[in-house]
Amino acid sequence: MPSFAFTLIFQLLLFPLAPSGESTYAETVESIYVKKAQYQAQYTLADSTTKDSLIKSARAYLLKTVSEEVFPKWYGTPWDFNGTTRNPRQGKIACGYFVNNVITDLGFKIPRVKWSQSASEVFIKKLAPNDIKRFSNRPIEEVKRYLLKSGDGLYVVGLDIHVGFILVEAGKAKFIHSSYYQPDIGVMEEDLVAGNPLGDSDYRVIGKLFTDEMMVKWINGIAY
Repeated sequence: MPSFAFTLIFQLLLFPLAPSGESTYAETVESIYVKKAQYQAQYTLADSTTKDSLIKSARAYLLKTVSEEVFPKWYGTPWDFNGTTRNPRQGKIACGYFVNNVITDLGFKIPRVKWSQSASEVFIKKLAPNDIKRFSNRPIEEVKRYLLKSGDGLYVVGLDIHVGFILVEAGKAKFIHSSYYQPDIGVMEEDLVAGNPLGDSDYRVIGKLFTDEMMVKWINGIAY
């Protein structure tokens, strides 16, 4: 098993340095993996009540981290249909690779490349088998009402020919994706009802992430 130092060096090579005063993407990813190891150590020794508390705590941690640390570092990474960069704002990124890069960097063991090259519904059903909602030829306002009613959290949304995230926080919903509508900007956040692939798609399949089952897999390092 690689040492902590080896892992850190590898991450720093994979994700280049950020401007002075700002944490690098490598540091963000490394901190997630360190935190995950701490949760795993606690979970192994915990009783059932404590395990439930740890699951809730881990979910809140991932939501805060992806919203405040992970997504912002990806904003402005250009889109390309064949984009596969692992480095935010260096190279280009396709929509599927963006989604699965983020899920991987949050510490989930997924077949990143395979899923990035598959139809989005394939991996949405893997990640959220019991919490999926489909909309066919429905107005985007109906989708927004469903999401706000479903509550705060991170969702994956698959569209006719696109995939992205929806982040719901404090009664507001944001569409976060690598946009082929604005390829020079690429990764961005938008309102759900803006002129974008989410609003223009005829079909939408939505899965809510960070369910209890998903969090147990994250804590224990169980692969999909």
